[in-house]
Amino acid sequence: MVIEWLRFTVKPGFRARFITFDRWVWTATLSAFPGFLRKSVWTSPGDDTEVVIVIEWASRKDWMNVPARLLEATERRFAAAVGPWGYRLREARAFQVRDR
Repeated sequence: MVIEWLRFTVKPGFRARFITFDRWVWTATLSAFPGFLRKSVWTSPGDDTEVVIVIEWASRKDWMNVPARLLEATERRFAAAVGPWGYRLREARAFQVRDR
């Protein structure tokens, strides 16, 4: 299993909107692909401007099989829904799960 780990900064007061549209746009798109296992959204109780999204994929190959053009189009839809200045991707990482 591979973990896609994304840390965002969201505009103060926009966290709920960001999470809602993320589910409607990104989760709906990615969950249609083979190898998508689940997605979690983590929030910091003390900081309403931070959101971490963790996506679990069966394999790196499954994750990389999502077409780049689809990712770009999905990001455009998401930015239009949330507002282009409402969030910023701060960090993106990948992890390999070894203990399962």
